[in-house]
Amino acid sequence: MIAMQAYRRDLAYIHDVGFSDYALKSAPGLLQILKKNNIKSGLVVDLGCGSGRWAAALNVAGYRAFGVDQSAAMIDLARRIAPRSRFQVGSLLRIGLPECDAITAVGECLNYCFDKSNSRTVLQDLFQRVYEALRPGGVFVFDIAEPNRIPPRLPKRVRASGADWAILVSIDGDRKLERLRRQIVCFRKVGKRVRRSRETHMLQLYRSEDLVADLRASGFRARKARAHGRYRLPSGISAIIAVKPESSGKSRRAPR
Repeated sequence: MIAMQAYRRDLAYIHDVGFSDYALKSAPGLLQILKKNNIKSGLVVDLGCGSGRWAAALNVAGYRAFGVDQSAAMIDLARRIAPRSRFQVGSLLRIGLPECDAITAVGECLNYCFDKSNSRTVLQDLFQRVYEALRPGGVFVFDIAEPNRIPPRLPKRVRASGADWAILVSIDGDRKLERLRRQIVCFRKVGKRVRRSRETHMLQLYRSEDLVADLRASGFRARKARAHGRYRLPSGISAIIAVKPESSGKSRRAPR
């Protein structure tokens, strides 16, 4: 399937300076999950790494990080923000996964249809590849936008701005197909000029209980959560924590 361009240079910049608090607030809770599962060092693969804020937090905490993102502009930012990490431009759904201790995907990354192959079947294949890449006891943590992420009244319009940027977002969705669409208009001041750009982002929404079942079918111990540690996730988003058992046998006990 054809991959679409998304998070080009101006929206990537705006997302980092204006909206990186999601990753920064999630980081302490994610680190806590790793440590509770006795992962105190090693390699963490971050799928949909964005501008590398979570990778930088991993480096500070003593982990190595490998980040993947479909946006070349985001990867350029990540290489500056987390220079001790390794990054690659590519589809998080299809990237080759190295042997590692943990894998994360923070910020609705598994919902985005930048790779148009995104579907539950494709996620099931990804879950199996994640299971195979993780060392025994490894952790897979991600958050997912569910069907109730679609606002009750449509379209919903959101505005935000900073010192040198502004953004207008129109949100609508298809409840039958369980899809969310964001039409984004960006304004960024560069020198004396103001650049305007537009992007449309499609998200395929998933039910967390379905994905927990798919993870268990792949061999994980998995459970749903409403927060990354103390950071409670926005309405319509759930966290999922999956642990690869130490033994080769499948287990359904809840992970920590």
